[in-house]
Parts: sequence; structure tokens; C-alpha cells
Amino acid sequence: MMKELTTRYVCSQCGRIEVKWLGRCPDCGSWNSFTEEVVKKQGKSGKKQLVSDTNKNQTVALSEIEIGEDFRYSSGISEFDRVLGGGIMRGGTVLLGGEPGIGKSTLMLQLLGSIKNRSVLYVSGEESPGQVRSRAQRIGVPLDSVSLFNDTRLEPLQEILSRDRYDVVVVDSLQTLSSEELPSAAGSVNQLRLCTMELVDAAKKAGSALFFIGHITKEGQIAGPKAIEHIVDTVLYFEQAGSGVRIVRAVKNRFGSVDEIGIFLMTEKGLVSVPDPAGFFLSERTEGSLPAGISFTAVVEGSRTFMVEIQALVIPAKSGYSRVYSERIDTARVTRVAAVLERHAGLTLSDKDIYVNVAGGIKLSEVSIELPLALAIHSAATSRPLPATLVSMGELSLAGEVRPVSYGEKRVKGAIDMGFSTILAPSSMPLEHHASMLRCERIDEAVGKLEKLPRTIGKHP
Repeated sequence: MMKELTTRYVCSQCGRIEVKWLGRCPDCGSWNSFTEEVVKKQGKSGKKQLVSDTNKNQTVALSEIEIGEDFRYSSGISEFDRVLGGGIMRGGTVLLGGEPGIGKSTLMLQLLGSIKNRSVLYVSGEESPGQVRSRAQRIGVPLDSVSLFNDTRLEPLQEILSRDRYDVVVVDSLQTLSSEELPSAAGSVNQLRLCTMELVDAAKKAGSALFFIGHITKEGQIAGPKAIEHIVDTVLYFEQAGSGVRIVRAVKNRFGSVDEIGIFLMTEKGLVSVPDPAGFFLSERTEGSLPAGISFTAVVEGSRTFMVEIQALVIPAKSGYSRVYSERIDTARVTRVAAVLERHAGLTLSDKDIYVNVAGGIKLSEVSIELPLALAIHSAATSRPLPATLVSMGELSLAGEVRPVSYGEKRVKGAIDMGFSTILAPSSMPLEHHASMLRCERIDEAVGKLEKLPRTIGKHP
């Protein structure tokens, strides 16, 4: 028996295999990522594996492939359908990752409970049947509509999928699965790769939609080799944006856009969709004027536009040299915008600590936020509040130019619909003329125009 086993070293980041331990992976460059695994030597096996059952030796013309009306169908959760690209795809595979306790299992149980007139299976490898039923009862999932399989072995799950042909299968979680063909522990690179490939092939053969729940590392990435994300069709990240707010974001989607996001509220009865988030991330204020260091902008995510509030605080450096503290906007971007302000707007920030936040906890990455970010930092540094109904948008160049951004009309319309009446946009940006439209070509020009405006134009929306 011992002669059938061998030792090898596998990179936990990219899956590269070496016969001896290396300090640094030659492929992905990760340090100390090789882990020892004991595997069986390759040999002829008499077992008939599920993957090899599919007859792949025949070709077929695309015109002969039939697509039924229900090839894509609704999950019953509008925000989740939006992220998936319109609904669940037959034979599609989805990997959902997120922090522990954020609500991944709750979302997947709600998904199974909301799907109508289809057979669904929940595979639980982390919780007991009693725990799964208790959660399902709490969030109002019809108990008779969901089948449960409480095991972590791959082979029995393969038999169930080939025999019963479920429409939707949820595996909670991928890291708990293991195959008896490999002696390594569950969650190892080999086990993850084998179990994923076997189940993905089985799902496509049966026409079942397959959802994996995945653990994430301390760096915020889905645990396991990157090859796992390449095997599945869609990769979703479940993020927390403030107290009780959850966001589902696609980073890969073969059947839809990766620009859409789904917004949910966590309640006692589970996750509730937020179908119209236009003003969801704005802070409620009763006064007409704003505190210094606050600006507003319109963000486009897929087919929707919503308003966000950028907050900045500038104080003297505590430790003798300046620092930037920003979680919701990339720190490098904040540092670059501050440098542009110092060079082209006459603002001294080299001896200041800069704190940046986004109300509601949403992360912003598009270039249109650079002008409002600059205005928020300038307002905080000069203690001059911006107009309460001002919305700005634009990209900043290192030369101090304010450059146009995409979806200009869509952003302006969203801002006006939310009650904002003053728009500050680049001069080269094609927009319809509005009564309170301000144009600028450079950041110093933008700052100069705002300093001439009263602080309380209208009332805060």
C-alpha cells in the first residue's frame, strides 16, 4: 500500500506542483505557499467515474443544439437575478465567497426557497440537519420544497446528482468536500480542484445549476488555487457595506455583466432586496447646509445610478509625516488626488493626515469620483462647506485637468431625480444644458467657482 503513495508539494495560490519544497513559487511569485501533500500514484483504475461517463467523442453542429424556454429562469430574488445577468442558467456554476457570518448560507437557503416549481438540493458540510432546518424556519423557507444532503464525501453526492437530477444544487461549502480517491485532507489544493471539476462536469451533464459557497482568506480572496475561479462560470463576492447592508458583486460572469451589484438588508427574517438604491447611501440631514469635507457624486453600477456621499477629514500630522487613511477608496488614489490639489490648487497637504470615508460603507473604484474626492479634501482642509445641492463628477489628470467620464447624462438625470440642482462637470463632457450647470477645465477653476457660490443653495435632498 505504501508503494502506491508519493509526496509532492503544491502551491496553495496557483496550484503549481513541485517534487520538492520551494520558498517562492516560480509561477505566481508567492512566498512560503507550497504545502506538502500525499497522493496516490497514477494507475489504471477499474472504477467508472462520473466525468468519464459523458460521451465526449462525438461532435454536434450548433444548429442541432436545442435551447428550451427555461434555459434561464428567475431565482425569485430580483437583486440576485440582476447580478447573475438575468437569472439562473441551466448547467451554470457559481462560486460565492464572503466573510464568515456575513450571510452566505442564509442567502443560498433563501434562494432555494424562492425558486418555484423546481427540485432543489442543499448540501451541508458544515452544519447539522437540525441547524439547517432551524435557520430555514427562521427566515421563512418552505421546508417541504428543499431537499437536504448532509455529507462531505464527493462520491455519494455524485450518485445523487446522476440519479435524481436536481434543477438547483447548493454546496455549503466547497472546502469541506473530499474524495476517497485522494488521501489528502479536505480543503487541500488537490481536493478542491478534483471536487470542483467533478461536480461542474456533473452539473453540466444533468443541466443542473450549481452554487458553491467558498471560504475566503485574510486577504479577502476566495481560498484555494485561482484555477477554481476559472473552472466555474460566475464568481460572486458577498460584502458587508455598513451595519446590516450587504452587497453581492460579480467579478466574473460568462453569462452577464460584471458591472451590476445586488444590495440587500440583513433582517431577522433574512436578507431583503433593495430594488431602488438611488439615495440609499446618502446620510439623512435636516439642515440646509453641509459640514465641511462632504461632497456628493453619482455612481453608475450596471443599469442603475445612485448617489453617494464622500467624506474627508484633514488634520495636522500626528507623527511628523503625513498619512492617508482610507478603506472605501483606494489609498493610492487619495494620495494622488491630494498631490494634484497641492500642486495645482495651492493647498498644503504634505504636513496633514487625511481621512477619507464613504457613507454607507460602499467601496468606490471608478474614475468619476476623483473630482468630488478632491472637492471634499479641499473643503475639509479649508473648513469651507460645499453647497448642499451640489453634485460633481470628473477624472483628474496629474496636470490638474478635469477630464470627462462616461454615462454623463445618466449621472445628471439620477442626481436631478434625487433633488440635486447644481451640477459641476468637465467642460469637454457632452451634456444637455441645465439651469445650474457649472463647467470647469482644471481643478483650480473648479475650486474657484465653488468659492463664489453661497454655502446653502436650496435645501439638502
